[in-house]
Amino acid sequence: MTPQELAHIHAAAFTQSRPWSAEEFAGLLAGRFVHVIGDTRSFALFQVVADEAELLTIATHPAYQRQGLARQVMTDWHTEARRLGASCAFLEVASDNDPAIELYRATGYNPRGTRRAYYQRKSGADVDAIVMECLLNGE
Repeated sequence: MTPQELAHIHAAAFTQSRPWSAEEFAGLLAGRFVHVIGDTRSFALFQVVADEAELLTIATHPAYQRQGLARQVMTDWHTEARRLGASCAFLEVASDNDPAIELYRATGYNPRGTRRAYYQRKSGADVDAIVMECLLNGE
């Protein structure tokens, strides 16, 4: 997937906070530890360093939401992270993003901490981030 395709999906999916630009995606993808999995409907961008994986962002275009694509992308990036040597995965999710929290819990994640006022909404409100962890060798 190109940085432009990723930015397009991200902009369509992230309407409450600032979406990432094609330049930001290009910069991330230039890193040797960063990987992307998915297609033009849904993708996950993640990094694997040593035995830890981190989900940087995941997005499903609104036209394809509620079809199980995000759950499949979660499974696929976990599989790839394990192949690359990761035994655990981390992510951050906005505390007001109930659908994402539900997805992450369903794919094995548990809360590990909170980052206060981590996300800023377009409205100017600050929202906490929940840090979640999943043991990949248990899937």
